[in-house]
Amino acid sequence: MAIEGTSEKRERRIRLGMVGGGSGAFIGAVHRIAARLDDHYELVAGALSSTPDKAESSGRELGLDPSRVYSDFKQMAIREAKLKDGIEAVAIVTPNHVHYAAAKEFLKRGIHVICDKPLTSTLSDAKKLKKAADDSDALFVLTHNYTGYPMVRQAREMIANGDIGAVRLVQMEYPQDWLTENIEQSGQKQAAWRTDPARSGAGGSTGDIGTHAYNLGAFVSGLELEELAADLDSFVPGRKLDDNAHVMMRFKQKDGERAKGLLWCSQVAPGHENGLMVRVYGTKGGLEWTQKDPNYLWYTPFGRARMDAEGSELSLVHAVRRAEAADHPRWRRLRPGRCPRQPHSFWPSRGLS
Repeated sequence: MAIEGTSEKRERRIRLGMVGGGSGAFIGAVHRIAARLDDHYELVAGALSSTPDKAESSGRELGLDPSRVYSDFKQMAIREAKLKDGIEAVAIVTPNHVHYAAAKEFLKRGIHVICDKPLTSTLSDAKKLKKAADDSDALFVLTHNYTGYPMVRQAREMIANGDIGAVRLVQMEYPQDWLTENIEQSGQKQAAWRTDPARSGAGGSTGDIGTHAYNLGAFVSGLELEELAADLDSFVPGRKLDDNAHVMMRFKQKDGERAKGLLWCSQVAPGHENGLMVRVYGTKGGLEWTQKDPNYLWYTPFGRARMDAEGSELSLVHAVRRAEAADHPRWRRLRPGRCPRQPHSFWPSRGLS
């Protein structure tokens, strides 16, 4: 029987655990909501905090079996791996410095890992985590979630098909404004760890949101970075990590063509909440996508007005009709009357097949 809200058959849900994401955390709740959207996961265990009392209360709030609420992720990995109905995957939603230590414990026990970005807080840990993932039979995946938007998939397909010709320029940006003031000194938990080199790593805005902007540009364009030059700033007095960055990029040549990029990420740009955007320009045209209007992809052939192949705005309906070419399972979940909704966007519920 198909699970409600999807067109896929599944005998049961995947048993999911979580490291981090307890009371007062931000991203943990986001992951739990996302895990339920397709109804493919069920949270059954967690090391939601390293503080025992907080871990216990957080587990109770989520309705978890008390015997499967832990305050130590290693203990959780060891015990869950031995249980007949132990977790099959774990979501790691901790500050950056914990990613490697937690991930390796689950990977070496054959438990699939869904890890928040960035990969780790240091290059050394990143290399060790890569080896741990390579040596494990379990999957390791990083949550660069913006590549899941239908229009982002459409852009990637169009570029791969040569619709804009050879790629020359990739413009990526992700501005926010929430760190415009020194709120980390006032006890704001999310700001405190993100601006702390010991927990966040060497990158501030670059590690927090610049990673998303770069991933989006690389995913859509299909290009591989070769060189970069970065200008990192900490505009707020006393802040130890960057809150603004401009990065110039050179991509590896593809079919003899040069390509360059420019990335801007900022958390001190008043007026921007989550201004993620990517623009890609080639020898025959350009594409532009923004998260503020995620259901539209602007396509401009050189010398002509913005349009799609049918002479109108490139909308979600057009993308779904071309979904077979994109060959991504999410398309199969867009059925009449079963369309997911996003804030401030229109998803048609008729005419989709």
